[in-house]
Amino acid sequence: MKKDFYLTRYALIIKKLESAPANYSQLEEYLLNSFEFQDAGIKSYSIRTLQRDIREISNLFNLSIHNKKKGDNRYYIESRPMMEVDEYNQKLLESFQVSNALNVHPDFADFIFFESRKPTGVEHFYDLFFAIRNKRVVTFEHYNYKNKLMTSRKVHPLALKESKDRWYLIAIDTKDKALKSFGLDRINYLDVTKNKFREKYKFNFREHFKNAFGVMNLTEQNPQRIVLKCSRHQGEYIRSFALHQSQKETRETPEEIYFEFFLHPTYDFMQEILSYGKEVTVLEPKTLVDEIRTHLQASLGNYSEEL
Repeated sequence: MKKDFYLTRYALIIKKLESAPANYSQLEEYLLNSFEFQDAGIKSYSIRTLQRDIREISNLFNLSIHNKKKGDNRYYIESRPMMEVDEYNQKLLESFQVSNALNVHPDFADFIFFESRKPTGVEHFYDLFFAIRNKRVVTFEHYNYKNKLMTSRKVHPLALKESKDRWYLIAIDTKDKALKSFGLDRINYLDVTKNKFREKYKFNFREHFKNAFGVMNLTEQNPQRIVLKCSRHQGEYIRSFALHQSQKETRETPEEIYFEFFLHPTYDFMQEILSYGKEVTVLEPKTLVDEIRTHLQASLGNYSEEL
């Protein structure tokens, strides 16, 4: 079996067992009949390989696969509360499926098209990941778009956060001991020092970002109930691709769909709403309604008749 095919196997096994428990024969049949196995020309899958794959899936994705030894001898994924389902593991699986499709087919450029925008800063990803895991002090230069200044930073790295196809470092700035975010695309001259920080920070970032939209500083605002009225056309898109994990559909008419959220009404969220134009209207809270109205009036002023 091809050595570079293991990620595809993991993704297929998880996909199969998420839909229903299966014994070895059923898993073998599912895998060998998959387009991925057929395209790779793989015609066998042993019980030893399955057992090894299950161990690796547990280590890599934190998914426990058990075997019902009594009765039908089926494998199944241990059920977990929905909040524990790791969205990062899901994104890893999606990435692996795309990556393996590209590896199997060298002619993918004729059929698969990516955004032309080139992501920046990802060259720092693994160095920062290493620093976080090993509690290494990190130094770098960081550019601020607002004041157009490059500043030297010395931080204790704690986490990496994705937002709108950009990656951010979440870290404690040693200068003022404040929790801050730094865009990886604006980091230069990164150095993972040999010095370790001893502080034991007690941030629960899963909880910290639970009601977040983006990576804005959340300490100055409390999460609020936000109500949106969407046109039928735009509402269908938002229904199929939620803006936030707290999204709930509350009402529907032939012309409109209403959604409710519980999150911090940050600048990032307001910009997201403004991007939908007349298709989306904020109904609550009044503070966010007033803020959006102010921004729209300022935008309208940029298109005066004198231009």
